[in-house]
Amino acid sequence: SGQQRQFILVVPSAPQPDEVFPVLFMWHWIGGSATSFLTKGDVQNAADQQRFIAVIPFAIGANVIGTSFNTKWPFDISQSSDRMQKEFRFFDDMLSCVNAQFAINRSCVSTIGVSAGALFTGQLAQARSEYLSSFVSLSGGVDATWIKPWNQAARKLPAVVLWGGDGPPQMDGVKDILGCAGIGMDFSVASKALEDELDDDGHFFIECKHNCGHVEPPLTPPAGESKYAGMWEFAMDHPYWLAAGASPYKTEGLPPTMPSWCAIGANAMPRTGGGCPAAENPCTN
Repeated sequence: SGQQRQFILVVPSAPQPDEVFPVLFMWHWIGGSATSFLTKGDVQNAADQQRFIAVIPFAIGANVIGTSFNTKWPFDISQSSDRMQKEFRFFDDMLSCVNAQFAINRSCVSTIGVSAGALFTGQLAQARSEYLSSFVSLSGGVDATWIKPWNQAARKLPAVVLWGGDGPPQMDGVKDILGCAGIGMDFSVASKALEDELDDDGHFFIECKHNCGHVEPPLTPPAGESKYAGMWEFAMDHPYWLAAGASPYKTEGLPPTMPSWCAIGANAMPRTGGGCPAAENPCTN
């Protein structure tokens, strides 16, 4: 990508000689880091259980032009084509590096982002759909005010679109919004805009809608599973060779690792009630 970059590589414990691993890229939130994604996502435990390689990049920063607001990843309309391509090439380099050193399943390469990382994932999914088999957007989206739009992907990519709710009067809880450095982001609007684009273009997607606002998703996995097991399972259940718009979930239903507030298409019954994770200051740079 034109400069030295770093990432955390998570490999399943006790790999067997004949194992071939899916590869999941994980892009962190504004106030987070590669290390905090590793920890909060319980990624090593998940990789050991579900047998995948995780690639967790370190950000070099991306200031909104004309401000001091560092979004960590490039996704806003002020970012130049050169800056976007630089990050896309970093993805290419990481994938090539992992492919050169491990037996990977090239039919199962997914990208997962949280907040700012999800907003970038929405751009990466378009730019690198020829390499990706799916993507997962956790409080991300496209189009909302100053976020870059969806300009279509060359391939149909199965997706998870999750956000923290629309707030009253549509539902209880709070709306998934964030304001940093005087710049507001409405992930409710951006996520629904992403769903509209995916629907128009014939992509399969799952909608997940909780009611806790812009916080870590309130996931309660089945006993013995890691917290985000359902998100990682989605990636592994949707390989590259699936027909456009297809999913095993259409006939088999969602797996038990998926929250009850998820559904195929824009049909989720939103989460209700309390028990939300504590909010953090996501604007820390």
